[in-house]
Amino acid sequence: MYKAALFDLDGVIFDTEPQYTAFWDEQSQYYFPGKKDIANIIKGRTLVEIFDTYFKGKVEEQKRIVQAVNDLERKMRFDYVPGFQDFLQGLKSHGMLTAVVTSSNHSKMDNVYRSHPEFKGMFDAILTAEDFSKGKPDPDCYLRAAKRLGVQPVECVGFEDSFNGLKSVKAAHMKVVGLSTTNPEEAIQSYCDICIPNYIGQDISLLKEIV
Repeated sequence: MYKAALFDLDGVIFDTEPQYTAFWDEQSQYYFPGKKDIANIIKGRTLVEIFDTYFKGKVEEQKRIVQAVNDLERKMRFDYVPGFQDFLQGLKSHGMLTAVVTSSNHSKMDNVYRSHPEFKGMFDAILTAEDFSKGKPDPDCYLRAAKRLGVQPVECVGFEDSFNGLKSVKAAHMKVVGLSTTNPEEAIQSYCDICIPNYIGQDISLLKEIV
């Protein structure tokens, strides 16, 4: 049986991806009117990596985007993906370790903690963008999470929704549960060992279905 469950944040714990997609669609239309689907391409990447790829050396543009992101996240709704809290509690009651593995930074997480004071106490570890050197789809963040928890990668199951996140878990040689909260099931199922729409009706038996 697996020893640890590792969760991405947006689209996996909180149903926030539609808000980010709308934001980055708006930014890409403004800065790159000829490019399409940037909002999906960057999912799972840190803001630093987004800047290095699309805004390298553009200091003023970076400042404006940081301000816009901060404004968005201050007023963002952090609603749990349906069934998540009960599912997490069920895993913990069976002795599983749990961690958050997110590309979000400390500033974003402060907004999460204000909205949900209980959040920090729900997990054994929370890893943010400041805790790893390479963002998703690189496996670095998930490998560091396993090390933080004192378990082997093969003893972990990662929960992700974005293509970059799913690839990151797979590259870390962990089993993958895909959430079809951001992309349709048929689009992500080849990257997953199992796919679910949310956590309603799910319990630890879900992990027993993964081979």
